[in-house]
Amino acid sequence: MALLTILCYPDPKLHKVAKPVPAVDARIKALVPDMLETMYEAKGIGLAATQVDVHERLIVIDTSEERNQPLVLINPEITWTSAATHLNEEGCLSVPGIYDGVQRFDEIRVTALDRQGKAITVEADGLLAVCIQHEMDHLIGKVFVEYLSPLKRNRIKKKMLKAQREEAD
Repeated sequence: MALLTILCYPDPKLHKVAKPVPAVDARIKALVPDMLETMYEAKGIGLAATQVDVHERLIVIDTSEERNQPLVLINPEITWTSAATHLNEEGCLSVPGIYDGVQRFDEIRVTALDRQGKAITVEADGLLAVCIQHEMDHLIGKVFVEYLSPLKRNRIKKKMLKAQREEAD
């Protein structure tokens, strides 16, 4: 296993649309544990392949308290959403230290392949539903700050660029 580099906003690579995973082969099976290790190390609850500069439809999630219930979704598709939504405080490993409210569906149903390539259906609510929707946004090239006002987004962009410059010095 290896730690992967997480892209930071406003890196343009975060806006690339991910392509479907053609096959759950050895390459994907090796990428999954690396993504999980990277997510756990960064103290995150979800990570999309886009965030580690792999532009394929793959996300890993673990919302458990014990951090021992990883969920792997390959080529995920939301097949149903509840009518109800609510505002959730969200953060992102690609936008460290920034949290803000995003409107999400309360409940969702997702079909995907698991890490063995077997078809699965996941019904989610609460934090898991929010996390899946957040990570799936990454697969279409959308970062959560894009839900915010242009003013907030510009402030965040400037703050992130400044932090990146300071880190480089």
